[in-house]
Amino acid sequence: MAIAYIITGANLGQRELALQSAKDRIAATCGQVTQLSAIYETEAWGKEDQPAFLNQALAIETKLSPDLLMERILEIELAMGRTRKARYDARTIDIDILFYGNEIINTDRVMIPHPQMQNRRFVLVPLNEIASDFVHPVLEKTVREMLEDCRDRLGARVWEEV
Repeated sequence: MAIAYIITGANLGQRELALQSAKDRIAATCGQVTQLSAIYETEAWGKEDQPAFLNQALAIETKLSPDLLMERILEIELAMGRTRKARYDARTIDIDILFYGNEIINTDRVMIPHPQMQNRRFVLVPLNEIASDFVHPVLEKTVREMLEDCRDRLGARVWEEV
């Protein structure tokens, strides 16, 4: 069994419902969800003229290989209506593998650890809640240290339904 850390996000439609559905589908097809951050509302990153995202970090115990985990995640995104038109576009769901144990994988299909996580507050804030002491196997920094060093200043706050 491996521990994988995953980030989910949505900024179209019923965002909270999308995160719940993604979590349930991950639990049903990828592995047991062992930790879950709060839901955070975050400003859009990369293409800022779009609705805010809801994001949540998950830890799962999985028997799947990194390739098979990625395959299942892409299937979940497709089943939930994810379309890939333009980079950083608005989306019904986005699911990324951040870490898979201490594995370092760089193929056309899978890049673990996620290559941009250290630059994205919307990833680091929820991940810090559940894995603050986890050490990035390439950067050799904890999640907490990456968050402290992160230059991204876009907002990330705990979301409360209005």
